[in-house]
Amino acid sequence: MTSFVEVTHDGHVSTLTINRPDKLNALSTEVLEDLRAAVDALANREEARAAVITGTGKAFVAGADIAAMKDMTEAEGRAFGALGHGVFDAIEQLRLPVIAAVNGFALGGGCELALACDFIYASSKAKFGQPEVNLGIIPGFGGTQRLPRRVGSAAARELIYTGRMIGAEEALRIGLVNAVFEPDALLPKTIEAAKEIATKGPLAIAAAKRLIRDGLDRALPEANRMEQAAFAEAFGTADQREGMSAFLEKRSPAFRGA
Repeated sequence: MTSFVEVTHDGHVSTLTINRPDKLNALSTEVLEDLRAAVDALANREEARAAVITGTGKAFVAGADIAAMKDMTEAEGRAFGALGHGVFDAIEQLRLPVIAAVNGFALGGGCELALACDFIYASSKAKFGQPEVNLGIIPGFGGTQRLPRRVGSAAARELIYTGRMIGAEEALRIGLVNAVFEPDALLPKTIEAAKEIATKGPLAIAAAKRLIRDGLDRALPEANRMEQAAFAEAFGTADQREGMSAFLEKRSPAFRGA
């Protein structure tokens, strides 16, 4: 059986490409299961230090598969939502940063997939939105929670309540995306950023990702205590000794993730 997710590796950087272009990469149960398998494999790949998620054709992911959702019962909807949440939570929980390279439509579940990544780079032709209310439902893969945390509650409310689609420049203005590139430059620029991240101390990157993720919803004193503990733990690693020695010796560090 052909997978709907193509995985390629370039040194420490892995790229996951949603490949269902005839359906604009819509997220069916099968696509979500393939994506979960790819994410789990990535979690177990020791060499992996950064990853990119993108889509084939003119869409990143145009949304969930509406044809498959139309006749779902409440129980089936609950199971489908749990599957999507499980996949996106797994992306968010990865030790390594994941960058979304949004090459086209990122609507509904596609926008939610991008939001599960650490940050987003977009093509100038990209379109974002949470149009679920147009279908009589709400975002079901984390949109009501991750979007307000990314762009603020007022902007998220507007996008979710209206179901409006926005372009890349507006997405940049509200803080949904970090940068906008011309279509041909998007993937090279995203991979370039991933490769830069991959040169840094992998244990430090993993700790920083965990602290940012877990500290956002905690009181500042508690979050700062978490940071203090992780900062101290870094001094027990070979990467800390290598990084500081390389700095003092004016050479590039050779981190081993230990």
